Amino acid sequence: MTPRPDDPPRPAGDLDWSQWRRPRPTPARQRHDWWLALAVAAGSVVMTALVSSMGVHPAGSGPALAEQYAWGVAVSAPLALRRRYPLIVPLVVGVVFLAGQARHVGDNLIPSIALFIALYSAGAWAENRTAARRVRIGVIVVMFGWLGFGLVRFTITPSPAFERAAGPLDPVLASVLYGIVFNLMFFLSAYFFGGMAWLSARRRAELAHWGEQLRLSQEQNTRGAIVAERVRIARDLHDVVAHHVSVMGVQAGAARRVLDRDPDLARSALQTVEETARTAIGELRGLLGVLRAEPDEEPEQEGGETSSPGLAQLPELAAMARSTGLDVDHGVFGDPRPVPAAVALSAYRIVQESLTNVVKHAGARRADVRVRFLETTLEVEVADDGRGRSGAPERGGFGLVGMRERVAVHGGRLEAGPRRGGGYRVRAWFPV
Repeated sequence: MTPRPDDPPRPAGDLDWSQWRRPRPTPARQRHDWWLALAVAAGSVVMTALVSSMGVHPAGSGPALAEQYAWGVAVSAPLALRRRYPLIVPLVVGVVFLAGQARHVGDNLIPSIALFIALYSAGAWAENRTAARRVRIGVIVVMFGWLGFGLVRFTITPSPAFERAAGPLDPVLASVLYGIVFNLMFFLSAYFFGGMAWLSARRRAELAHWGEQLRLSQEQNTRGAIVAERVRIARDLHDVVAHHVSVMGVQAGAARRVLDRDPDLARSALQTVEETARTAIGELRGLLGVLRAEPDEEPEQEGGETSSPGLAQLPELAAMARSTGLDVDHGVFGDPRPVPAAVALSAYRIVQESLTNVVKHAGARRADVRVRFLETTLEVEVADDGRGRSGAPERGGFGLVGMRERVAVHGGRLEAGPRRGGGYRVRAWFPV
């Protein structure tokens, strides 16, 4: 795809910046070139008038004043297109420059400036770098050839009458060396600064490209962080609400069925519903405290507590599941030791979600909750004797998905599936 003049530079697909091409000049830059050409032409007219008025014509006699004005305008006019046709302009300017020299035009300063600008523009704006290098070198070689021709002619003609010189060199030799050194510096400067201008433009394009890439990366990271935070909030809300609502639903259903026959049992079930609701509200407030806290602050819960549920609360979780009529056995194996709070919270949530699924889906009579402190890992397991689908989420549910996400955060592993002897097992390992 060819970029428009006002398009930003487009690097190659593999970001090979050595193949970068400078975009074409904008209309504003082209207008600046027209003003530059006009200024150089005006300078040429002024300098030609001054040289002719001083009567110090280098060649003794030159063309008419009007012709000299025309040569000055002719060598300046191509600069109006110097950025649009950077390889053609130095060739045209070089030819006009030599033709004016052959005609013994009086002013050499402004034509030299025009030639300098043309060579600089070829190095700074030509898209084809090989062609730019060849054109500039070719023009410089021709100019030095013309200089050599002039120096040879200067040396073989009768020497002009020099005033007594105080320097150590012969006046003719000094004049030749001066001409060579001056022109060498002149042309090498045009070549060097043109190349530096192109390289500077390429580096600006690289910076703009990588700045845009950085901005896109930051936007992508921000979107990823927002999505990850939404997933975390959804997972925590699911884990906090689903278990307690399931227990409340089971107890409320039991109370409804025995309300007329056994008011005491119904009252006990409703009391469990009330306690479970309070627990759910407390955990929701704690979750909201975490979400509202600053990154470096400890979220405070009611009563000044700052702890989240962990392994120490698993007996309470088992007791709550027992209140639904499920026989829950809780056991701890190995040497108990402190584990990171985040790991403890994830283990608690996995047991909570597993027991919730047992109550809601398994139709089980018994469930075993096992916590094992192994050498380098913490293992939690929930197994039941139900229909073998206690760990499977409902259609559109997020139970197992949330468990796998929690384990993955800590670099752990999760296994969930039917047991060989019947029932369902959820087992998670956390590296500690």
